[in-house]
Amino acid sequence: MGFFHHDSDQAQAYNEVVNAPHKAELSHELIAAAASFEAAKAYEKHCAANGKPDNHATAKELLAAFSGAFVDRMVETKGLDYVDTEKAKHHAKQQAEQGLQSNPEWSY
Repeated sequence: MGFFHHDSDQAQAYNEVVNAPHKAELSHELIAAAASFEAAKAYEKHCAANGKPDNHATAKELLAAFSGAFVDRMVETKGLDYVDTEKAKHHAKQQAEQGLQSNPEWSY
């Protein structure tokens, strides 16, 4: 995986969040880490199927969409309030963008 490895904090958070029971007490930070991991996986899958985006801004938009979709899905299945949902989306976007920025292809 390009951004996060299977033993990264984000990967561990992903496993914890996805395997948590319904209505689990999950922090927005934990969900954000899981969402950034999921976004990185979805981004790589998208790039394999469609080619890499033409620019960094488009790559960031894709990551934001992928991480937001994961957070929305977790909110529906695990039960979060609005504030935690928005915090999780914001933190997930930040983490995914940091992962993208650390990728040599997009480093400036």
